Amino acid sequence: MSDQEEQRVLRVKGRVLVGPDEVRDELWAVGGRITYERPPGADRAVTVRGWALPGLVDAHCHVGLDRHGPVDAATAEQQALTDREAGTLLIRDAGSPSDTRWIDDREDLPKIIRAGRHIARTRRYIRNYAHEIEPGDLVAYVAREARRGDGWVKLVGDWIDRDAGDLTACWPRGEVEAAIAEAHRLGARVTAHCFAEESLTDLVEAGIDCIEHATGLTEDTIPLFAERGVAIVPTLVNIATFPDLAAGGEAKFPRWSAHMRQLYDRRYDTVRAAYDAGIPVYVGTDAGGSLAHGLVAGEVAELVKAGIPPLEALSATAWGARSWLGRPALEEGAPADLVVYDEDPRADVRVLAAPRHIVLNGRVIG
Repeated sequence: MSDQEEQRVLRVKGRVLVGPDEVRDELWAVGGRITYERPPGADRAVTVRGWALPGLVDAHCHVGLDRHGPVDAATAEQQALTDREAGTLLIRDAGSPSDTRWIDDREDLPKIIRAGRHIARTRRYIRNYAHEIEPGDLVAYVAREARRGDGWVKLVGDWIDRDAGDLTACWPRGEVEAAIAEAHRLGARVTAHCFAEESLTDLVEAGIDCIEHATGLTEDTIPLFAERGVAIVPTLVNIATFPDLAAGGEAKFPRWSAHMRQLYDRRYDTVRAAYDAGIPVYVGTDAGGSLAHGLVAGEVAELVKAGIPPLEALSATAWGARSWLGRPALEEGAPADLVVYDEDPRADVRVLAAPRHIVLNGRVIG
């Protein structure tokens, strides 16, 4: 950092939402870091005004990936910029075949927590996305991606079995247990894509840390998740595509199509039941496959529509999500990554769709 950057001072004046119930009147950023003490050079500070939140979190996003597979750096950059302009400044990348480490050197792009590349069963996932392997190789590939990622590994827990004509689990229980144990030994958490009901009990009892989508949760599995503190990232903006997917597969896989429609029809009830049981719920959009980037505000609104209280839905993309991922929010000394709005997003989460200022590493960049 140059001397000029070290001396750069920003003042955020208005209502700084340090936590759901903790509000301060102002915040300073000096050299890209937060302080609540008036710094030397305050008289030359750039000032922005409004309601300030920690940079939003998209806990299920894919940078460097589109519907066909890996993309070039220019496309990945545009994906990250689109997320940034929506206020997403921290991304948990839930699987990508692209090397996006170069983004870490860009102070103008969101910070990324990577889960390596998806690990799927052979011919049981989207082409060009995942390592496609057999169960005997699962432990080795999980270890590989645990070392490649930033503390997370992503499994594909279920997918359509073309012979069965429906969603089925991808992995035997024993291999999953061994793989999760190896990830934990290496200091990584494990998450898994799961649409259906069948795979959830084995994954949770094997020690998994999170489930993506989780549309198959039932009254039998919800207590297991709650007892073990297993989080879910519902990706409701993605689940909204289930009817179209079902229509496309109707002729060839009618059982699968009917199943997908059933999961879609109960999506809000499923999420609300999970929340009511005490299961941690976080915001994720599943952007980067077939979905556009920049949908974080829409996902928060979907959680509210499902019955999660607005303040809890807000925390699921702000304070709570950052704590879960082990990253700071608006604490003293934290990177000055925040979003400023004209109105209080606690009163109406729709405010998130219209950020007034984006501040990343203490710079006003939007």
